[in-house]
This record gives sequence, C-alpha cells and structure tokens, in this order.
Amino acid sequence: MSIEHILAAVRRLDGALVLVPGPGSGFPPLAHGDAFFFYAPDGEVPAHTQPYGTLLTKDYPGDSSSRLDASGRYRVNAHVGRTAARRHTPAEPADPAATDVFFPHPLYGAQGWVSVVNPGPRTTDALLGLLRTAHEAARARYERRAGPR
Repeated sequence: MSIEHILAAVRRLDGALVLVPGPGSGFPPLAHGDAFFFYAPDGEVPAHTQPYGTLLTKDYPGDSSSRLDASGRYRVNAHVGRTAARRHTPAEPADPAATDVFFPHPLYGAQGWVSVVNPGPRTTDALLGLLRTAHEAARARYERRAGPR
C-alpha cells in the first residue's frame, strides 16, 4: 500500500483532517513530510488533542528502531486502544523494523498504539479498519467534549 493510498483513505473519513506539515507551516522541520490524522469537522487542528494516527517517513529522536531513515520506508501508527492492540499484535516481542506486520508502537504500545512498517497484503485491510476505528473513537471524544448542542 502506498503512502498516497493511506492518506486518501483517511481523507475520505467524515470529519478527518490529514495534516502534512511542510516548509512555512510553522511546524518543526522534523515533522515536515509526515502526516498526522485528526478528527476535526471544522478543518482546524484541534487544540489540546493528539492525533489518532500518524504516518512517519523518518526516524525521530528516541524512535529509530523501525529504521525509517532507510529509503522507501515509512510507518503507520494508530491509537486503537489496549484491547484492539493486543488482538492485532503478536504475544512475542516483535521486530519494529519488520515490514507488513503489526507490532506495538515502539514508544506508545502500552497506551494502545499499533504500528506497521510499509503495510502490504498481510496488513492493508486490517490497518484501514483500525484507522477507521481510531477515527470513530476520536469523533466520540470530540462529541463528548463538545457536550449537548
């Protein structure tokens, strides 16, 4: 699955905001070229809210175990909750550099984040489903915070 395919799938979700910072965006250069997924029906980056998913194209300080600095590698991360994370990740420690397999996020796995490096035929359908689930959970949080209208 290509980066463009993933971004297009997330953009089709109702109320999705896919933020891809670049030069002049006001975001740190390290974030340029990566993608951050939010539920934002108004199209504005929500204040005080973390993304429910990310697509990273490079290593970050303290997070290099997936070897994303190598050419052609990227990692999709989704906050799916601890129960779903356990269901989709192996019981045995997984290699965070392996491709087309789910593993707990190298830093946030204990908080219910799952990751896939270079999703392919084994993980594509499940990953897109998990991104939809993460999106719906973000929508529910947004609606709870907004209160009755």
